[in-house]
Amino acid sequence: METEKTVKFNNLSQCGRLGLVLLLSWLPFFVAAEQFTGVVVGVSDGDTVKVLDEMKQVHTVRLMGIDAPEKAQAFGQASKQSLSDLVYMKPVSVEWEKKDKYGRTVGKVLTIEGVDVCKEQLINGMAWHYKKYINEQPPEDRDVYSSAELKAQAGHLGLWLDEGPVPPWVWRHSKIK
Repeated sequence: METEKTVKFNNLSQCGRLGLVLLLSWLPFFVAAEQFTGVVVGVSDGDTVKVLDEMKQVHTVRLMGIDAPEKAQAFGQASKQSLSDLVYMKPVSVEWEKKDKYGRTVGKVLTIEGVDVCKEQLINGMAWHYKKYINEQPPEDRDVYSSAELKAQAGHLGLWLDEGPVPPWVWRHSKIK
């Protein structure tokens, strides 16, 4: 026969298990972004760099929140040059939470002075705000990036000089067919 203390313990145990399950299911939302520092030793295009860290490991980093024209696309080379001017052979820090399907680190790249390189590409009209992945961006960056893109568009900067610039995700899809 169960005593009152045993029933309370069993209920507490069930509550404890439920709490643990809930905590573990929410854990991914509370995990802080990882960070590393290094020097940009390569610029692949307008949204991808190679960063050599202090351990001499090279990381391919896809800039979070933006999508730049492909190299063969209009403004592709200009976008790559813009990114190169911002970071090539300069120290940066990379804040990241995931790797993409190609194994690239997807992250926010900051110069030593704290300049958000992803946002700078938008300000200069050298990339689109990649809204397909907007929920993966820190909430504080979402509106800032959208505003930067709209300002570049209104100012006819970079790729916005064209009357109807083709977003890279549309351009890539058209090349598959």
